[in-house]
Amino acid sequence: MSSSKGQSVGGQERSVETSGRYFFEKFGITERLLERCLGEALSAGGEFADLYFESVTATTLGMEEQIVKSASTGTSVGCGVRVIAGERTGYAYTDNLSAERLLQAARTAAMIASGPAKQPVVGFEEKQAPNLYPLPLGGWDLDLTARLELIQRADRAARAVDNRIVQVRASYAEELRRVMVVGSDGAFASDVQPLARLNVFVIAQENGVSTRGTAGGGGRAGVEQFVGGKSPEQMAQEAARGAVLQLGARPAPAGEMPVVLGPGWPGILLHEAVGHGLEADFNRKGTSAFSGLVGKAVASSKVTVVDNGRMPGRRGSLNVDDEGSETQETVLIENGILKGYLTDKLSARLTATANTGSGRRESFQCIPMPRMTNTYMLAGEDDPEEILRSVKRGLYAVNFGGGQVDITNGKFVFTASEAYLIEDGKVTAPVRDATLIGNGPEALRYVSMVGHDLRLDEGIGTCGKAGQSVPVGVGMPTIKLDKMTVGGTAS
Repeated sequence: MSSSKGQSVGGQERSVETSGRYFFEKFGITERLLERCLGEALSAGGEFADLYFESVTATTLGMEEQIVKSASTGTSVGCGVRVIAGERTGYAYTDNLSAERLLQAARTAAMIASGPAKQPVVGFEEKQAPNLYPLPLGGWDLDLTARLELIQRADRAARAVDNRIVQVRASYAEELRRVMVVGSDGAFASDVQPLARLNVFVIAQENGVSTRGTAGGGGRAGVEQFVGGKSPEQMAQEAARGAVLQLGARPAPAGEMPVVLGPGWPGILLHEAVGHGLEADFNRKGTSAFSGLVGKAVASSKVTVVDNGRMPGRRGSLNVDDEGSETQETVLIENGILKGYLTDKLSARLTATANTGSGRRESFQCIPMPRMTNTYMLAGEDDPEEILRSVKRGLYAVNFGGGQVDITNGKFVFTASEAYLIEDGKVTAPVRDATLIGNGPEALRYVSMVGHDLRLDEGIGTCGKAGQSVPVGVGMPTIKLDKMTVGGTAS
């Protein structure tokens, strides 16, 4: 492994603070110590072991009722040790990077996994991954006052939209995550991962009726480089517009009808109803509705779904995943045919399939598992306006709130935070309290039109799985589902 003090990435010289040498220089980690830790990890048996070092510096600010209610800056540091023996995994972690504590964590993980002992390799080879979020980043030099001004601008802009806006909450969060992953196979990977996000939440009220609106943006860039280039004022105005719109909305219709999903954030339905079911651990265990269906039709021939961790600046993108593997663009469903699953090192090893670079974890305290990055449906050839004109009576859903999915059978329930009636091919009145109810694999079979207007979300997605949360991206073009059950209150 190279011992140079800096690296050239994307034509830019990187300092120790932003290079693979960070943990060596900052915490006194040595190559010899890494070899000793991996030796201890495999001493009680195991086929593979790795070390995941992480250092995160994070800042958060929150404003409510025009008062700063929260402000924090902190740093966390630690290392997770994993040992794999067959289907057994031993995992231990420490927030102290001294040699003694690292070796103790390695021994603990070894005892949990225990199996036929293996000898670790000597020496490591660093992987040169692409640079999807080059450093330095302009926005990271802002001081706390400048960051505070961002949420103050959002607060003022939201309140100025309409006098029926009675409450505004604005929040800002950023982090700089440095990681280093070292494996018993000799692999070595490091990354410096920026992440920023600004959110605005608004409540409008009229005649005793309260409605909500949210908006935000972010990505792996500085605060002045948010995905889509939206300002705090634009985000605030969008949140206020959504809340005010709902004040005049009709009760949503109920029953089975055609549904048109708008582009962008509605891709969250695809992420939840389909994406989780395509993660390899669920399929290896036979608990997914998509288990055993590779090579078979699981959707309309108009549907192609990909997971792409290599999109520059996107919230779900990574130069390398949390196992040190380079991320990829993976085709999951192609023209309706299931092509494969998202895999990490363990699931790829156990299923004898390729590793898609999808191993992710929330922090050094967590074991990695197959996870999505940026998941979206590819654009089709239909005109979005023609899609709407094709519907006699139905629902047009353009924004979503919460939802629930059971991956074992694909059943889902999602709440549309912004939706409209479609009457005689025209978008008419806004409706409230609309829910979409269905089954992921079944719903995709009813996709009859796919627009050419693919859009990704604004950089606000966070995905939960097994108690772990990671940043993700979603997206889709305008699509038409010939039938779906809509839950509402209007007959």
